[in-house]
Amino acid sequence: MKKKSVEIIVGLFMIAGFLAFVYLAFNLGEVSLFSGSRTYVIEAEFANVSGVKKGASVQIAGVVVGQVEDISLVDSYANLDLRIDRDIQLPEDTMASVKSQGIIGDKYIQLTLGGAEDLLKEDDLIVDTESSVDIESLISKFAFGSAK
Repeated sequence: MKKKSVEIIVGLFMIAGFLAFVYLAFNLGEVSLFSGSRTYVIEAEFANVSGVKKGASVQIAGVVVGQVEDISLVDSYANLDLRIDRDIQLPEDTMASVKSQGIIGDKYIQLTLGGAEDLLKEDDLIVDTESSVDIESLISKFAFGSAK
């Protein structure tokens, strides 16, 4: 009799653990089966995104509000898909810039909010962008005297 009650307790514990795992998988994995998606994707087109990688952070005023989901080449421009928290509303005239954390730190995307009343929607394109600064070429220009 005692063996059977221990087996039942262990079985209930395993079921509770499995249910907790499923709950976390749905919430952290952003499966929209039980709740609406908490993010949306905005595109941005850059002439140069040197050093930006998938998963790089997207920031507004130093606060992380998303991440770079995908980087692709479209008509000789770098096209970035930015996954942004749904709580963040971006005006149509938002500017996206490639920035560096420190002199040789990781690259990230800095969003500067504009003042337009209309907001960007899912899959809209940010047209006002500022590309990455190439530190090596600046140093070589300065070192060899061709900087003006």
